[in-house]
Amino acid sequence: MASKMIFLNLPVADLAGAKAFYQALGWTINPEFTDENAACAVVDDNICLMLLTKDFYTTFAERPIADTAAYSAAAYALALPSREAVDELTEAAIQAGGTEETAKQDRRAQEAEVGMYGRTFLDIDGHQWEPFYMPYAQS
Repeated sequence: MASKMIFLNLPVADLAGAKAFYQALGWTINPEFTDENAACAVVDDNICLMLLTKDFYTTFAERPIADTAAYSAAAYALALPSREAVDELTEAAIQAGGTEETAKQDRRAQEAEVGMYGRTFLDIDGHQWEPFYMPYAQS
């Protein structure tokens, strides 16, 4: 059976800026699926982000594009192999122009009870990422 892949289609205001942001996280851009309308950011062998200009994104959706600067449209949780990896990714996002959401202290206390560690950052378009580490999920 072929492995499954996830492609997240994200509308972006500035394609070049979005590409630079995700490259700063250590993710690569696949030039075969990149042009003036879209870029394919490769997270790993099974996860890719399709960064789509807002005009191009509208060709895939009939509903209006969510204003992710003002509203949360989705939260992309990403399991990582260690607490350090969570911190490294979040710090790279902040250095690349993203922002960290820190008003999650109650949730973090609950996560600590089950041994989970996570942080939340927003990319330059307001897309919400939640890298986390959960020791028992790493099998």
